[in-house]
Amino acid sequence: MKPYREALALPGLRSLLLVAVLARVPLTATGVTLTFYVVEDLGRGYGAAGLVGAAITVGAAIGGPLLGRLVDRRGLRPVLVLTTVAEAVFWSTAPMLSYYLLLPAAFLAGLLALPIFSVIRQSVAALVPPEKRRPAYALDSMSVELSFMIGPALATVGVTTISARLTLYLVGAGIVVAGVALWLLNPPVRSAAETATGPQPRVARRQWLTSRLVAVFAVSAAATLVLGGTDVAVIAVLRENGDVGFTGAVLSVWAVASLIGGFTYGSVHRSFSPVALMGALSLCTIPVGLGGSHWWLLCLALIPAGLLCAPTIAATSDAVSQLAPASVRGEAMGMHGSAVTVGIAVGAPLAGAVIDATAPLWGFAVTGAIGALVALVVLPMEFRRRRAEPPTPAPEVQQVAAAH
Repeated sequence: MKPYREALALPGLRSLLLVAVLARVPLTATGVTLTFYVVEDLGRGYGAAGLVGAAITVGAAIGGPLLGRLVDRRGLRPVLVLTTVAEAVFWSTAPMLSYYLLLPAAFLAGLLALPIFSVIRQSVAALVPPEKRRPAYALDSMSVELSFMIGPALATVGVTTISARLTLYLVGAGIVVAGVALWLLNPPVRSAAETATGPQPRVARRQWLTSRLVAVFAVSAAATLVLGGTDVAVIAVLRENGDVGFTGAVLSVWAVASLIGGFTYGSVHRSFSPVALMGALSLCTIPVGLGGSHWWLLCLALIPAGLLCAPTIAATSDAVSQLAPASVRGEAMGMHGSAVTVGIAVGAPLAGAVIDATAPLWGFAVTGAIGALVALVVLPMEFRRRRAEPPTPAPEVQQVAAAH
C-alpha cells in the first residue's frame, strides 16, 4: 500500500483521479447508447449501428493526436472549450438526425471528442515524478476499468427503462458536465519544474517519435485488439451454449480480475516491460475458449488474462510518459489514445469475422495469437536498442542540464 499512499499524497492527484472516474462514465456509455438508438429508433441493423461506431472511432483516432498537439501549443482550457461545445452540439442534435446525416456527424464528433483519457494521462505525468508513476498509472488504469463497468450498464438501464433517444440526451449531458468539471479543475499538463524553465522549443517529430515509442504504440494497439476480441468472443461463447443470462457475471469476473491485477502491479517495487505484459496477456487469452462449455469455467479461464489487462495498459501509459518530451507529451498521449482506439476497433470485428467463419473459441485464439505475434516482433527490437544505445534523457532535459 505504501506506493499508493505516496502517490495519492501528491498534490492534485487524488482530485484528478476522482474527476477521471466520473468523467469517463458517460464516455464509456456512448457505444451502447448509439447502438440501441440506431437499431431501435432508426430501425436499422447492427451493421448500420457498427458503421456509426466506426465513424466515431475513425474520427477519434485522427483527432486524438491533433487535439494533443493543440494542448501542447495552446494549453488545456481552450481545447476543453472547443471539444465540450462540439460534444454539446452533437449530442443535442443527434436524436433529430436521419441515419445518413448521423454518420458524418458522428465522424466530426469523434474528431472533436473530449480528450479525457489522454488528458488525464498527460496530467498524471505532470503531477507525479517519474519514479512514482507506476502506482499512479495503475490507479488510472483501474479507474478506466471501473468506468467501463459502470457506463455501459447505466446506458443499458436507461435504454430499457426510458428510451434510447432520451438516453442519448442524458449521455450527452454527462459528457458536457465532464468537460466543464475538467475545465474547472484545470489540471496541469506540465510539471512545475517543466513550467519553471519557461517555454520550450518545439521538438521535431522525427526526434521524439523513436522506434521505441512506435513499439509502445504497437503494443498498446495489440493489447486492446486482444481485449476487444475477447469481449466479442465471450458473448459468442455464452450465446452458443445458451448461457447469455450469465454474460454480466462473466464480464464482471474478468473486470474484477483486471482491477486486482492493476492494484498488484502498482504496489510492487519493480517495473515490467509493456511488451512482456502484453505478450503474457495474449498467451493467456489464446486458450480461454476451452473453458466455454460452462459459464463458470469460462470465468475461471478468463482470470489469468484478466489479471494482466490493467497492468498492460498502465505500463504502456507509463512508457509513453517516460519517452515523450514534455513539450510534445499531449501529442504523444493522443497517439497512444489513437492506438488504443484502433486496437479495440479492429479486435471486435476481427473476432466476430473469425467466429462467424469457424467457432467462438477461435475468437480468443486468433486475437491472442496476433497479440503474441506483435510481442515476438517488438521484443527483439527493444532488446537490440537497449544493448546498442544507453538510455538518454529527453531533449528538453538535456537542454536544462546544459543550461546549468
